[in-house]
Amino acid sequence: AYQMYQYQAELKKHKIFQSFSRKGNCLDNSPMENFFSLLKQEIYHGRIFYSYEELEQAITRFIDYYNQKRMKKKLNWMSPIAYRKAYQKKA
Repeated sequence: AYQMYQYQAELKKHKIFQSFSRKGNCLDNSPMENFFSLLKQEIYHGRIFYSYEELEQAITRFIDYYNQKRMKKKLNWMSPIAYRKAYQKKA
């Protein structure tokens, strides 16, 4: 599907550039795979969105929550934004 002419033409039309993992390294994309898995689990499964705008708002709220408030164990129990700010203060 990624190589189909129609798919490639749509990407080009909207100035979207494809990005692939390095050959043989499936771990390149694991952070995004994890994020999208959480997104689907927490806002999508079992819920019906009646418009694109409703879905867009739900995704925007989730991204804000994920970045600003959701604490992660591997970030010393800080949100991604709080962790980045703490790291920048040390630098």
